[in-house]
Amino acid sequence: MKVLVLNCGSSSIKFQVFEMDNEDNIAKGVVEKIGSSNAILTFKPKGREKIVQTREIINHQVALDLVLNTLRNSQYGILKSKSEIDAVGHRLVHGGEEFAQSVFITDEVKESLRRCIQFAPLHNPHNLKGVEVCEKILPGIPQVGVFDTAFHHSLPPKAYIYALPMALYRKLRIRRYGFHGTSHKYVVHKAAEYLSTPIEHLKIISCHLGNGCSIAAVDGGKSVDTSMGFTPLEGLVMGTRCGDIDPALVSYIAQNENLSLEKIDNLMNKSSGMLGLTETSNDLREIELEAKKGSKQHELAMDIFCYRIKKYIGAYAAVLGDLDVLIFTAGIGEKSWYIRGEVLKNMEYLGIKFDPKKNNKNELDIGAGKVKVLVIPTNEELAIARDTLTVLNSIKKETEKPVSEEIVSEEISQLTSDDKAELISIWFKNPYISLLELSQKLSKKSGKKVSIHVIKQGLKLLGLDKVSEKKKIEFTKRTY
Repeated sequence: MKVLVLNCGSSSIKFQVFEMDNEDNIAKGVVEKIGSSNAILTFKPKGREKIVQTREIINHQVALDLVLNTLRNSQYGILKSKSEIDAVGHRLVHGGEEFAQSVFITDEVKESLRRCIQFAPLHNPHNLKGVEVCEKILPGIPQVGVFDTAFHHSLPPKAYIYALPMALYRKLRIRRYGFHGTSHKYVVHKAAEYLSTPIEHLKIISCHLGNGCSIAAVDGGKSVDTSMGFTPLEGLVMGTRCGDIDPALVSYIAQNENLSLEKIDNLMNKSSGMLGLTETSNDLREIELEAKKGSKQHELAMDIFCYRIKKYIGAYAAVLGDLDVLIFTAGIGEKSWYIRGEVLKNMEYLGIKFDPKKNNKNELDIGAGKVKVLVIPTNEELAIARDTLTVLNSIKKETEKPVSEEIVSEEISQLTSDDKAELISIWFKNPYISLLELSQKLSKKSGKKVSIHVIKQGLKLLGLDKVSEKKKIEFTKRTY
């Protein structure tokens, strides 16, 4: 089974293809600067040279068409036909309170995503655009949404409720949501696998350190606290985000610098953090080099960066009541031995010790004390592909579950002529619609529970299960 994993941003699409029989990453790439005449496609098929092309790409549909054509290219592609793609897994940033796990994407899910745009206006619209474009150019291919926020749905109210008037939570759903959930979930399970210990028995702190940074306290495989909050701005010092600050600074800066709320939001998200502290760069590699050359300002920036991480580790050790594993992951967490070393200094009181030689070599297990200290490369794309497979297998299991002909016949007999007409109408609008979504839509329209098995048999009785691909495409073109 081949799964195409997509991460659609405002002007870019990152993509990877996995052969899930052995979880082999057979191709990956990115389309950048979408909407311009000098957009860039970078494509790397497994075991072959990287392909780089520059061309005009006016929108996401053109970009995804290019991705599919590249995957099928006779010279360097990895597919003969787009029909070889069995499913598409999408990275979706914000699921609000509506999604606690990965989901099969239906019209109802898309509506929920639109409602969640208010929480992630810079991300969700483009994530949703990727879903809608795939519906057009990959009709009939199942799509699954994997949410950055889902892993943190296990936070207890004492961790996610802010000390604001409760009316604001009830009305605006203001609360801690947390992000990087797919990454945190992946690495904590890899840690349990490495230690050959059931994750239910482990207390873990996971540090995702990249341009964006967050820490999660994970107890028995469930997130119980995390540093990012209502937005990704809260928590650690990041590449361009300030992290925790006194909220009163917003009005203070507005008054003294004569800035609008929009400009202050932009300042805190795009001009602060390591970029704001150094006044030169948000790239930690460059910052480390400047510090080594003697720049006190760059040295201070790194001290602040490490101090905030250390502070959160201490806080989350207290939240967990004990600590078995401390994980470093993402670009900085995996590659910067210096940052890890600074964070880990003088933490023996928590049972945290590290081996400097192993740390300097970026080894997997760098611990030397009671607490295991692990450097685990994250793989959010593989995690998305796995969740996609899990969701589809669950639906398949439900669809193939044995049900007696008598029960199905009885349920079909309860469908009125109007119900059957509605079934035909829904199918006609989208002949590629899944049995699950058709079941959901007809149940909603008819006001009665219509099972997948009834839908399957109903389509068969109506002859709609044998409509040609050519005719389906005609119907789809009329709809769009």
